[in-house]
Amino acid sequence: MPIVAQSTETTDWVSRFADEVIAESERRAPGAKTSVATAPVVVVASGLSPSGPIHLGNLREVMTPHLVGDEVRRRGHEVRHLISWDDYDRYRKVPAGIAGVDESWAEHIGKPLTSVPAPKGSPYPNWAEHFKAAMVESLAEMGVEFDGISQTAQYTSGVYREQILHALKHRRDIDAILAQYRTKPKTAGGGKKSQKPVDEAELEAAEGSGAAAEDDGSQGSVGYFPYKPYCGNCEKDLTTVTAYDDDSTELTYACTACGFSETVRLSEFNRGKLVWKVDWPMRWAYEGVVFEPSGVDHSSPGSSFQVGGQIVGIFGAEQPIGPMYAFVGISGMAKMSSSKGGVPTPADALKIMEPQLLRWLYARRRPNQSFKIAFDQEIQRLYDEWDRLDAKVADGGALPADVAAHARAVGTATGELPRTPRPLPYRTLASVADITAGHEDQALRILSELDPADPLATLAEARPRYDKAEAWINTHVPADQRTIVREEPDAELLKSLDEPSRQSLRLLLDGLAGQWSLDGLTHLVYGVPKVQAGFSADATPKELPPEIKTAQRTFFALLYHLLVGRDTGPRLPTLLLAVGQERVRTLLGE
Repeated sequence: MPIVAQSTETTDWVSRFADEVIAESERRAPGAKTSVATAPVVVVASGLSPSGPIHLGNLREVMTPHLVGDEVRRRGHEVRHLISWDDYDRYRKVPAGIAGVDESWAEHIGKPLTSVPAPKGSPYPNWAEHFKAAMVESLAEMGVEFDGISQTAQYTSGVYREQILHALKHRRDIDAILAQYRTKPKTAGGGKKSQKPVDEAELEAAEGSGAAAEDDGSQGSVGYFPYKPYCGNCEKDLTTVTAYDDDSTELTYACTACGFSETVRLSEFNRGKLVWKVDWPMRWAYEGVVFEPSGVDHSSPGSSFQVGGQIVGIFGAEQPIGPMYAFVGISGMAKMSSSKGGVPTPADALKIMEPQLLRWLYARRRPNQSFKIAFDQEIQRLYDEWDRLDAKVADGGALPADVAAHARAVGTATGELPRTPRPLPYRTLASVADITAGHEDQALRILSELDPADPLATLAEARPRYDKAEAWINTHVPADQRTIVREEPDAELLKSLDEPSRQSLRLLLDGLAGQWSLDGLTHLVYGVPKVQAGFSADATPKELPPEIKTAQRTFFALLYHLLVGRDTGPRLPTLLLAVGQERVRTLLGE
């Protein structure tokens, strides 16, 4: 893979962040940098909570450090991309719309996600593993390499014991930091109107790691303790710490859910966790994180990222550098909301688009720029744009930042992602899949006629793009918009046609045999109204009066009615190829 150039005024956002990350990593390890080979390992991080479907908004939490870390790796540095699975977080509510889950799951609220049963029918041992699995599979398809860390494993094995004891010892210092923000209003997005969520559903969709709404350890008159035990009886975190002794590390808690209470020795106890606003900076220090982005919910005044920047000092470390990232919207599906289920996930997107396109959508926009991922007709326009960029990069006509975004989309520092050998236009493939309704032999016949000079030999050459387009047709195009070719000619319509309409059909039928290719049929269907009006079929729009466009639209509508019984449909050249010459002639009254 080519090494992307160092940052300049024309370089992309990824390169600029890579410059900053390398410089920051070297600053934090003075004396360690004598060459790239002896430079410190650069740690970039993401955090994901498998509390439900991990959606396309959460993917930005991963793609931002992935792209930056990969650029740092391309420059010869060793990089470690951590994904902390926040699977020791509490189960907060029962998500609606998830198969196999009903209100009976409410009995598990307050337990660790790894202690909650998986949805009915799942092959996975618990709730967290069920939702992690789909994300792990999607990241592999997208070429994202990472080190996954289960916070359940970390906490229950005692890995963080020293950090927990340290936090309890310095609980008054932590409380003093948090107290600065408790009475201040929390404006999502740090007060930036452009980042303010439209509603609560969007705010929830922006959550990337941990639980932004969790308490910070305050317990009123009982005192401040930055630690929550999970109850030894009911497993829930609805507990209150009532006493703690620094010398013996004896901690007493009571559970408000079941009434259970006990005294434990925290130096030996592994069934609890630091509250989120302390847990996150503790992990920055423990893992040596240099770069980690944060979502809007974690970046407002008094929220996790800002407060963590002060608390991390208590653990003897510094806050990572990293941008706040904006929302990822959806075109063609309901607004993202984990609480309502059915939220679009990377797996959903990868069913209808190749990983290169999905990577490109995240690579081409700065983290603070929102964008939409298309599940509707807009996906065809996006694919057209991607194919044009692909061609420009190939012929050297693309801008430097676009070349960089393209390179990040098609591969990583370790190599290119698998590609479709013959990337035919997505809208053409979708039309063919629509018309042929799963008949692969018919699909191959049509696709092999697109370019007679270089015919497609097998459908494998058009895969996986063909499969993605077919999946989009089958899952995201309403039934009333699907294309059904007429079985018999519309005799009544044919009989009612005036002479100019009959003449237009004759011109088309006369040219079919000699123009039977995608380009030839395109020229033919656009050319018929020109010829009828006395112009050359090759005349350009500038050479034609405006009424020619009206005549073309009228002609196209006539063809659609005669072929599929509607006034719109797939692009006519593709439709004609799909129907086949013999059937076209029959349906057009020859």
